[in-house]
Amino acid sequence: MTDRTPTTAIQDYLKIIYKLREVAGTVTTNAIADRMGVSAASVTKMIKRLAQLDLLEHTPYFGVRLTPAGERLALEVIRHHRLLESYLVKRLAVPIEDAHAEAELLEHVLSESLEDRIAEVLADPESDPHGDPIPTKDGRVEERRLPRLADAAPGDHLRVERVSDADAPTLRQIAQLHLLPGAAVKVHAKSDAGDLVIRRPSRTSRPSAEVHVAATLASRIFVIPA
Repeated sequence: MTDRTPTTAIQDYLKIIYKLREVAGTVTTNAIADRMGVSAASVTKMIKRLAQLDLLEHTPYFGVRLTPAGERLALEVIRHHRLLESYLVKRLAVPIEDAHAEAELLEHVLSESLEDRIAEVLADPESDPHGDPIPTKDGRVEERRLPRLADAAPGDHLRVERVSDADAPTLRQIAQLHLLPGAAVKVHAKSDAGDLVIRRPSRTSRPSAEVHVAATLASRIFVIPA
């Protein structure tokens, strides 16, 4: 690794800051610490280092913002990660709930030539198995804010577009319920607590089966009108 090559820690910080900005807009030291499972003091130290490298700007009380150079590096790592997830799931049949952890290990060491080869083999996919958009080679990405299944109302006809890959147990539940991207659902009922009863269209003459989805799980599933 050369002096110009960002370390694994730097890549992880840039990726997390980019993702937090997608969700919250403003990225604070405490938010980074919570997401990475480290102390606020460690985050502050890294923020100073990243600012010295001109990878982010920090305004006290207003959080941090990636510079163009920092965002470019973040998107490069994210592209590696999502291409790897796609390859692991589609070509190696790795369970979708396990692909994230494997991609986390490999994203930092993926060479540019192998990245290009994976993209070629997969025909340049636009999204990964979770429905997350894959940045292009030149650093462009189409980020969309999607409604959650948790916000749906009875009678809504929806298609799953994206699911959270934040933790494997949750993703495993989503996979077991067959609510991965592409799944079509109709919301049948909703409890006061936000739990849902949904139906998936049946491919046979049998009535569609009812599936119960807890509110916490429904908040991890993003949908569009079918």
